Amino acid sequence: MKFFLILFIFLYSLNADIKILDTYELKSKDIHELSALAYDGKTLYALSDYGVLHHFKLKIKNNKIKIIKPIKSYKLKNKNYIRLKKKKRDSEGLVYLNNKLYISFERKPRVEQYSLNGIKIKKIKIPKILRDIKNYKSKNKALESLAYSDKYGFITAPEEPFKDKNIHKLYTTKNKIFSFKASGLITDIVFIDTDNILVLQRDWCSLKFKLTITLTKVNLANCNQNMCQSEILRTLTNHKDNFIDNYEGLTKIDKNLFLMVSDDNNNILQKTYFMLFSHGKSRLRAF
Repeated sequence: MKFFLILFIFLYSLNADIKILDTYELKSKDIHELSALAYDGKTLYALSDYGVLHHFKLKIKNNKIKIIKPIKSYKLKNKNYIRLKKKKRDSEGLVYLNNKLYISFERKPRVEQYSLNGIKIKKIKIPKILRDIKNYKSKNKALESLAYSDKYGFITAPEEPFKDKNIHKLYTTKNKIFSFKASGLITDIVFIDTDNILVLQRDWCSLKFKLTITLTKVNLANCNQNMCQSEILRTLTNHKDNFIDNYEGLTKIDKNLFLMVSDDNNNILQKTYFMLFSHGKSRLRAF
């Protein structure tokens, strides 16, 4: 009996750092392919692959999602207020900072600053290797993710590694590179605290019809020759977990609360799910 108790405690501890609190299905005829999230403490912003920025009202009470309600939607436009051309619309990563939004793109890889209603303000300089789509595995494997901190600046990564498929590299606007062991393709990243970043990874096995979602913590302050200490906090699969779909967007809601969203690929067989989870001890709070 004692052995099984110890085994239970050990197995539970493997996933103890990430606790799934709630899920919410968004049912909308007009909103699809959400690939990125950002939160300013009041409004939840979401990007679609079509180059559309959505504003949502978010209400969470006692660690449960009460409301995710669409408020407004804006098509991303250039400085001349003209909608981005089709090849430039593939918006994938999103950061809210000082009343502005920062967006990373695929196909035409870049990071740009936008107003809250989707008007381009300026381009953000990123490492040269990230600017040329020829360096990526494919046109659809570019900059899916974007995060920011005062210490590291903007940080992004190719969805799929350039060379070694087992090693991901994170690139910063302060000319630093951080590597860690891959567990899938990077779909989003967000800072947990000053030095730790949470990485959302996705792996699809068509033979087994198995989708695996992995949440990994990478310590940017604990690296040896750019290879950083990393820890898998939680692994979710459609074979054993509920509400598992193509999760691509991730944002921090509160000190220990995070929200992620799935991209339904505009497919009637897929869903747009929001999943609320905690890392470490979460506080009961309504907002």
